Amino acid sequence: MSRELFWFGVVGVSAMMVHFAMVAWVLVPLGMAPLLANVLGFLLAFQVSYWGHRQQTFQARHIPHRQALPRFFGVACLSFIVNEAMYGLLLRFTPLNYRAALLLVLIAVAALTFALSKLWAFRGAQPIQKPHINP
Repeated sequence: MSRELFWFGVVGVSAMMVHFAMVAWVLVPLGMAPLLANVLGFLLAFQVSYWGHRQQTFQARHIPHRQALPRFFGVACLSFIVNEAMYGLLLRFTPLNYRAALLLVLIAVAALTFALSKLWAFRGAQPIQKPHINP
């Protein structure tokens, strides 16, 4: 479990950085509305997240893409709906700027994503065991 949490953190932070950079440093400064930019940031970060979690976090290479991809996309979409709702509420009802609000939301939704990914999207994934060699 500690290996999974480590890799979930590494992959999650990588996806979060892609998401945050796309929204905060590219799309919004180019004039796109923050909530719309958030959708595009999510779609790009999803690619980082799926492949990273499939390969590293849950080592689910043996689970067919036709099973894992739609499940993980479902988890990601549910997480994104929570993300977008929280982001909208923070933008509307708090004095936080869009960058701080987005960062808070991305961190808060991570726990939901981990639980659903482990228990459903990549269920049945077993860490690859290194062969034990007797001397």
